[in-house]
Amino acid sequence: MNQNELQWDKLLKIKTTGRDDSNSNQYYYPYEPTPYCVLELMANSGYFGKNNLLLDYGTGKGRVCFYLSYETRCKSIGIEYDERIFTGAMDNHQTAVSGPRTDFVLTNAEQYLVPANVDRFYFFNPFSVEILKTVLAKILDSYYENPREIFLFFYYPSDEYVGYMMTQDELMFVDEINCQDLFPGNDFREKILIFEIG
Repeated sequence: MNQNELQWDKLLKIKTTGRDDSNSNQYYYPYEPTPYCVLELMANSGYFGKNNLLLDYGTGKGRVCFYLSYETRCKSIGIEYDERIFTGAMDNHQTAVSGPRTDFVLTNAEQYLVPANVDRFYFFNPFSVEILKTVLAKILDSYYENPREIFLFFYYPSDEYVGYMMTQDELMFVDEINCQDLFPGNDFREKILIFEIG
């Protein structure tokens, strides 16, 4: 295991390492935490600050929420459907240094009503493109009820995700954070695509 992963977990007083695909299926994908080196690039991207509220879909044990809330002072909400993994997020919430800035909700993403003040959304392939379509419709509903600056972040996006997002009139592709040099193998999917609603 990468030493950097363990060091960050220790600093943040959380336990988020390891992959878990015990409850994954064709619609809901395995729990796999976003590497801290990728989150570091996001934290330094200028898109997050203390006035932002992040919604992390498929939050797992909460790493994205805890890290970005710690590094950028943003507030965050993590959505998780798997009750067993959600327990890990709640355990971490008790000990995490950024715990007070984070909230977690046990629910299916497609049923969750997006709060009116959420303005940042994060996806690390948490579910199928069919569910993504429903989730995006809920994000758009929230936007039309309360127009605001909204950015969506897609790490390691699948071809299906990219194909779908590029055909949505309400989404504008605005930026890409290249993560290829963080890992061996020159994987073209190692990137974060950023879209704005507007």
